[in-house]
Amino acid sequence: MRRAKISIIGAGNVGSTTAHWCAAAELGDIVLVDIPGDFADMPRGKALDLMQASPVMGYDSSITGTNDYADTAGSDVVVVTAGIPRKPGMSRDDLLGTNAKIMGSVCEQIKATSPDAIVIVVSNPLDAMVQRAHQVTGFPAQRVLGQAGVLDTARYRTFLAMELGVSVEDVSALLMGGHGDTMVPLASCTSVGGIPVSQLIKADRLEEIIDRTRKGGAEIVGLLKTGSAYYAPAAATAQMVEAIVRDKKRLIPCAAYCDKEYGVGGFYVGVPVVLGSAGVERIVELELTDSEQAGFQKSVDAVQELVEVMAGLV
Repeated sequence: MRRAKISIIGAGNVGSTTAHWCAAAELGDIVLVDIPGDFADMPRGKALDLMQASPVMGYDSSITGTNDYADTAGSDVVVVTAGIPRKPGMSRDDLLGTNAKIMGSVCEQIKATSPDAIVIVVSNPLDAMVQRAHQVTGFPAQRVLGQAGVLDTARYRTFLAMELGVSVEDVSALLMGGHGDTMVPLASCTSVGGIPVSQLIKADRLEEIIDRTRKGGAEIVGLLKTGSAYYAPAAATAQMVEAIVRDKKRLIPCAAYCDKEYGVGGFYVGVPVVLGSAGVERIVELELTDSEQAGFQKSVDAVQELVEVMAGLV
């Protein structure tokens, strides 16, 4: 039986750390891709460094660095981290337009070289970029999805565990909506060791933790000064890769294409899904409280606005 083939487009911090987590878990053979230019050898250097770690860490994954999409041919999973971060003086529309063009170029290559792949988009603005990936590849919606919910849930669980002084393993949580300030952590689906979080944390304090979760990425950017988070985003992406290549049937939040689910008509937004070897195998519809529904609708409206702006730019 052959190993799964996992290609990661973008060999920056998130892409190379995703390769690290995937290799350490022996999820498959990995191809790390970046563009030619002044740093053309960078993906090969990172791949070689990861290969040299394998005797110490005990993994047998093959890791290849390249500038050539031909090396990705026949991938089972393609992770897209390519894109530019927002820079001082750059408007949201500038970022959206530039990254939409990059995503379009990347996805044309994916379509040509790995027509049967499942695509996980990590690039920002996430909800618009996964919509773009779906449009350009033309793949069935279940095979194109976005990573954000796993990361945001991990941040939420971390802050709850820190607050209560308990193991992160005992904190179970779920959130929905777009990736950013409008995400909707669901208190009704949050528990610690099976105990509803409302019995352990007062409502006003829980709201403070939720607010910190929404701003989790910005908090790290502020601390790092240059760059943004990559350990947790990469770990979250690797968990999604594992769910697919090992057919785990994980029930986790992802940016998935909704066609009437939750009343959303024809675009991507963060919802709970069952993730397995076919990609998004089904969307799980929950009964939301009135406040959760209102928050989710606000998030959906923000995502729809972003998608409409992108359509005008590309």
